[in-house]
Amino acid sequence: MEQQIIANFMEEAIKQAKLGLIEGGIPIGSVIVKAGNIVGRGHNRRVQQQSAILHAEMDALDNTGRHPASFYQDSTLFTTLSPCSMCAGAILLYKIPHIVIGENRTFMGEEEFLKSRGIKLEVLQDQTCFQMMQDFIFKNSSLWHEDIGTSPISFEPV
Repeated sequence: MEQQIIANFMEEAIKQAKLGLIEGGIPIGSVIVKAGNIVGRGHNRRVQQQSAILHAEMDALDNTGRHPASFYQDSTLFTTLSPCSMCAGAILLYKIPHIVIGENRTFMGEEEFLKSRGIKLEVLQDQTCFQMMQDFIFKNSSLWHEDIGTSPISFEPV
């Protein structure tokens, strides 16, 4: 995929992350692209929906609608942050072959596991994605740790 096209789709994922932040949630966004078109958009809505599972990737899948796994086999998922175990499982379940990650410095998800299963990963280390997460975690450490299932530790912004 051409770099400008990747940047454009990541910008759409970032818009989703910012929407989540405006709604009072965690600023992580995702879009699913098939044949050059966005077919699903989502953002982390755990707080807004009082949900245990509505991470950005899960929300984008849900908003794509009901499709067989074959629908996703030629798609690309763009996400502003490295996918966690739950989202990696959904990626594998639906056989999404290509993931573009905004950044993984804030959180390293299940990238090695995904690669071991043949998923192509591209990590952009996008500064907007990184700074958005750093700012959020500095202000909302407990909520962040709740979201990723860890205990809060002291956090200093980078």
